[in-house]
Amino acid sequence: MIFLGVDPGTAITGYGVVERTGSHLRAIDYGTVETPSAHELPQRLLAIHQAMTEIIQAHSPELVAVERLFFNRNVQTAFAVGQARGAVLLTAAQHGLPVYEYGPHEVKMAVTGYGRAAKDQVQRMVQVVLGLAVLPRPDDAADALAVAICLAHAYRPAD
Repeated sequence: MIFLGVDPGTAITGYGVVERTGSHLRAIDYGTVETPSAHELPQRLLAIHQAMTEIIQAHSPELVAVERLFFNRNVQTAFAVGQARGAVLLTAAQHGLPVYEYGPHEVKMAVTGYGRAAKDQVQRMVQVVLGLAVLPRPDDAADALAVAICLAHAYRPAD
């Protein structure tokens, strides 16, 4: 089964594609979608939508997990991230993909066993769980892989 994890943002959206075979997980692809700050928000959201469409078409995930927006002191940043999430949710819906949402605490708990784990602890466990030779970079891609791992651990198809 193939899972797509997404860490949304208007400047940088991380993505991670993970395959589960039995209890084994492996990274198929991961990276970031970066949008130029000089572009207006609608063009940035379109770029995220187009990139997510390409990723979905290239890897045919069966499920999508998106990191849930947590409270942010900067309201404008929170709105912008929410709009990036919307672009990702729309793209998944256009492809008929079920979407699951997880908060940062849930993701950290699923990956490290500790809901308040530091970013470097999460990245190290992502590396270990997926058998990667190096730490996944950049941070947004590592976070997206962690979101995909969270879904891969949580999802059990109905028999």
